[in-house]
Amino acid sequence: MKKWTYMLSIIIWIIQINPVGAANKIAIVNISNIFQQSSQRAKIIKQLEYEFKDRATELEKMEHDLQIKIQTLQQDGATMQAIERNELEKSLINQREIFSNKAKEFQQENHSRQTEERDKILNIIQNVVSNVAKKENYDIVIDTNAIVYYNAHITDITNSVMKQVG
Repeated sequence: MKKWTYMLSIIIWIIQINPVGAANKIAIVNISNIFQQSSQRAKIIKQLEYEFKDRATELEKMEHDLQIKIQTLQQDGATMQAIERNELEKSLINQREIFSNKAKEFQQENHSRQTEERDKILNIIQNVVSNVAKKENYDIVIDTNAIVYYNAHITDITNSVMKQVG
């Protein structure tokens, strides 16, 4: 429904600004394709993996330690003294809580950084699209993801933008 409303508003806008007899020069661009194939995206993925590598390793180690303690409790719990079993259970509960908090914090920070870097790349793409549109005198450039249908005579500037984005 949002796309239809969006497209209808674009059409109304085009009709309002288009003087009788003058045609707008329209182009399309596939932003998601450009983003997915961007060399900058691949660099950012590697950078973020490196940035969060130590914390991810720490979480994996904590999870492994938890699993070992759980197995110990399951295998030896019945034969342990009550005091020893209670201490192990308390330790497990405490360690799970710490792990859960660290995992949640890690996930939030990782997501935040991914969003930040994605927005930077999309900004670059937007600037390149604007520059190409100005250079080639397009009045309107529409993302192909917002279009249900377009005629083959509409110019697709995706490749031009992709070359400049890298």
